Amino acid sequence: MLYEELGLLIEKIGEFLWGWPLIIGIMCVSIVMTIAFGGIQFRYFIRSWRYLLTPEVGTSTKIEENYITPFQAFINALSASLGNGSLVGMATAMYSGGPGAGFWIFVLGFFLMSIRFAEVYASTAFTEKQTSGIIRGGPMVYLARVPGGSWLPQFYAFFCLLLTFVTGNAMQCNSIKSGLVEMTAWNEYAIALVMFIFLLYIMVGGARRIVRVSDAVTPLKVGLFFVATFLALIYNVSSLWQALMIMTQHAFTQQAVHGALLGYTMQTAMRFGIARSINATEVGLGTSGIIFGTTGAKNPVRSGIISLATTSISNFGVCFLLMWLFVATGAWQSGYGDIRMTIFAYETIFGTFGGWIVNILSMMFGIGCVIAYAYIGRECWSFLTKGRYLFLYGLIFCLMALFGALVEVRILWKTIDIVNAGLIISNLYGLMWLMPEIQKGVRAFYVHDRKRN
Repeated sequence: MLYEELGLLIEKIGEFLWGWPLIIGIMCVSIVMTIAFGGIQFRYFIRSWRYLLTPEVGTSTKIEENYITPFQAFINALSASLGNGSLVGMATAMYSGGPGAGFWIFVLGFFLMSIRFAEVYASTAFTEKQTSGIIRGGPMVYLARVPGGSWLPQFYAFFCLLLTFVTGNAMQCNSIKSGLVEMTAWNEYAIALVMFIFLLYIMVGGARRIVRVSDAVTPLKVGLFFVATFLALIYNVSSLWQALMIMTQHAFTQQAVHGALLGYTMQTAMRFGIARSINATEVGLGTSGIIFGTTGAKNPVRSGIISLATTSISNFGVCFLLMWLFVATGAWQSGYGDIRMTIFAYETIFGTFGGWIVNILSMMFGIGCVIAYAYIGRECWSFLTKGRYLFLYGLIFCLMALFGALVEVRILWKTIDIVNAGLIISNLYGLMWLMPEIQKGVRAFYVHDRKRN
């Protein structure tokens, strides 16, 4: 009884924090930043891919130097944003917000990219030398430059550490375990032990091993997702245009309730579209900034532009395509509000193999996400402990995987919104304060770019 009441309380707190004030605040910040930065996400959307594949002169290309390359930062940031929050979160958003949520994920995704640019720019422009002599950046560094900087970095690092333990580890391992049990009927204790040993092996190898394993896993999971999803969309090609019309119509349906300024359906679609898009792509949470802050990059605008590619894949390539598939296949009317909606959609073309494909994707998304978050959490732990007790962090991270695989984690799911709210509020506050400085850097880049071209 107490467990249920606690879960209900946590859920209500999460719903309150992610109410309209925060949603409208995020929308306003993204629009203001888009204008302040001259629509950089539109102007340099294509060039972000060219920058990604062309190393910046003078940037480190050796992991042994304790830096990672911008391409490795891209891979790890992408891997962190593509977890089971995408496969499950989009189904939840569709169930709660209807087809209109997909429309708002697509449209507002472009504006949210300005926030991703800002957090990565700030992470590479405002850096500090660690006791080890290594240059590091990220929200823990640039939040020290704003009012409240005496405690904000510690607040952010603590909440981000919670995020790595819960969202990036326990939740993912629970999904991995569930998929393996359903597919193989293996003993859950054996699965949990294997995951513990696998993670322990990775953590003992330090940052270099974490990055290398992530480099190998991420392309596999992204490739499998796009092959399976494009095949499903092609199979349902006759329904795609109608699905777009349904999503658009539901996004603007007016069903005014008690004189509300916006229709209830529109409110619900926008709220869940924005909230789940942020949860899935992690725009505004600052985690990508932590990763890009370890590149040693010398051009913060270029790093920010490269980061746009991660958002475009996670938001448009994964989140929106899933929502489109749900509507085109009729899965949105299946009555499911979890990963079963995703399975229903894939089964329209792959039959019973659809469940296998989703379970494999769930496991691969989960594994990649856990590994990427191991790196993010390591940076947060290092900041809070001044680089001490890294072995203890690795052990706790591995134990959280064991815990997540064996324990009922419904109540932990409910804490995610609270943790995310704490991160995004503190991070956006810092970015807005630093926006004039970021704007100066962007303008200087535009001038230099015009002269060069």
